[in-house]
Amino acid sequence: MSQKSEIRPAHRSAVLVIAQAFKETLSAAEVAAALGRGVRRAGAEPRVMLGSDGGDGLLEALAPHCARVTSYDAPDPMMRPIQAPVGWLDDHAVVLESRLVCGLSLLAPDERDPLRTSTKGVGVVIQRVAADGARVVYVGLGGSATMDGGLGMARAWGWAPRDARGAVLAEGGGALSDLARLEPGRRPPVRLVGLCDVANPLLGVTGARLFAAQKGASAAAEARLAQGLERLATVAASGARDAAQRPGAGAAGGLGFGLIVFGGAELVAGAAFVLEATGFAGALDGARLVVTGEGAFDRSSVGGKLTGEVMQRAQAAGVPVLLLAPQATDVPPGVYLESGGGRWTATDLESRAAVGVARVLRLLGR
Repeated sequence: MSQKSEIRPAHRSAVLVIAQAFKETLSAAEVAAALGRGVRRAGAEPRVMLGSDGGDGLLEALAPHCARVTSYDAPDPMMRPIQAPVGWLDDHAVVLESRLVCGLSLLAPDERDPLRTSTKGVGVVIQRVAADGARVVYVGLGGSATMDGGLGMARAWGWAPRDARGAVLAEGGGALSDLARLEPGRRPPVRLVGLCDVANPLLGVTGARLFAAQKGASAAAEARLAQGLERLATVAASGARDAAQRPGAGAAGGLGFGLIVFGGAELVAGAAFVLEATGFAGALDGARLVVTGEGAFDRSSVGGKLTGEVMQRAQAAGVPVLLLAPQATDVPPGVYLESGGGRWTATDLESRAAVGVARVLRLLGR
């Protein structure tokens, strides 16, 4: 059988596809296209929706539900000028994907250095959308290149971090261990909501330091960054130590913490927010199968990540789920799996989807 031949079950069935980016491999749009082609090769009718858990692909997933998308001048993680896009859900509600302002995707591999990178651009964009009439800003947390605890963002709002001699600290997480005091700034006049892709606190072995290596930190740099975040939580403000323990405070290198302490934000699960905003519950009606996937599925995938949230909601509605993931462990009972073979190309994903969907629909007799 040739790679592009159709694999047909007994009859055509509606298949709901929830597509998200495969980290550092395939974009959400590439995943959506490949899965759609694969489902059609299996002889089924796909309904394709883009999803996100607050990290990669948030704005892409919500763009069809936005009244408009605009861009603002802002500094990137290395303080270079960029155009940062935001989506307006209506005249007063904005979605800001922090990855598009301070994310790893904006840096070359040899530029990754959370000792130096800053979230200041996030603060700049929030100020600018507030000036343009925003009353609520949903900030997607995930894929960041930073570990400054959101202090860079706060600098854009007038906060001034100083060392014991009174000198202003350099940008980046590496200077936080020298923090002696903070001169307060002013919160922007908007309601802030952080959309978290993880539930990690700021501090401790399960805190933001877990993600330091993927941001480019060595073991020594990780220890220094963790020490700096401890210092920030001690100095920042009354109640900051409690805020540091909240689920999601460690998201995006502690940007979740910064949103709480410097912006009065609430943190919510990004996956649940996106599924509600895109009408996932209604799309389940009439679906015979849900297809979803990610580059690597493990126990953390069911702790607030999009894939786990999709699985739980689909199974609760009595709709079977097919998971496509090159690497997969700790897959929940009852979930069909197509896995193995290392990192997949778009062609690999299409072929795996075609085989997997045909197999599952035959098993289900649909």
